[in-house]
Amino acid sequence: MKKTLIAGVVAMAVSVAGCANSPSNTQKGAGIGAVVGALLGKATGDNDKSRYAWGAAVGAIAGGAIGNYMDRQEEALRNELSDTGIQIVREGDKLKLIMPGDITFATNSAAISTDFNPVLNDVATVINEYEKTVLLIKGHTDDTGAEAYNQTLSERRAQSVKNLLTTYSVNPKRITTVGMGEYQPKVPNTSEQNRQQNRRVELEIQPLTE
Repeated sequence: MKKTLIAGVVAMAVSVAGCANSPSNTQKGAGIGAVVGALLGKATGDNDKSRYAWGAAVGAIAGGAIGNYMDRQEEALRNELSDTGIQIVREGDKLKLIMPGDITFATNSAAISTDFNPVLNDVATVINEYEKTVLLIKGHTDDTGAEAYNQTLSERRAQSVKNLLTTYSVNPKRITTVGMGEYQPKVPNTSEQNRQQNRRVELEIQPLTE
């Protein structure tokens, strides 16, 4: 119900930004930015709840041990995912897995490509080994097509990744999903090559800390 409401708010904001008094691109961008902030706020809030609930169940990582714990998880992921097309980025004590759309989904589809299933199985293997972490899955699209449609597609893709991870025994209480639509491109949507980079799912792995 909450997700439906948020999608409706996004669609309304996009509609207002696109129609009211024929605003400039700057004004439109500001309106969309406010919606993105609300979406990220919800995702962060939900993820904080997940962190608290899961942390109570499995315990947390002591402050001095966080770096080593995430180092070992990063190494395990790099070993499992070499040559898969997934980009692994370390941001402090967080890990980000960037899954390009060209290897995960067909165009305009939220169904995960069959060839990618074993890759997500490998991801789940490591995630299940390092259980003192929680996950935030973000779906992203390029700017082709209607903004409201792209928002919904990004949500469905993030949910598809969560669903498959749970079939590989990842506890759903550890996972929060959010769709970012076309609002957070990696690069400007100025060419087909750039748009391909922007069609992606990102999986952030965050440690449970004391």
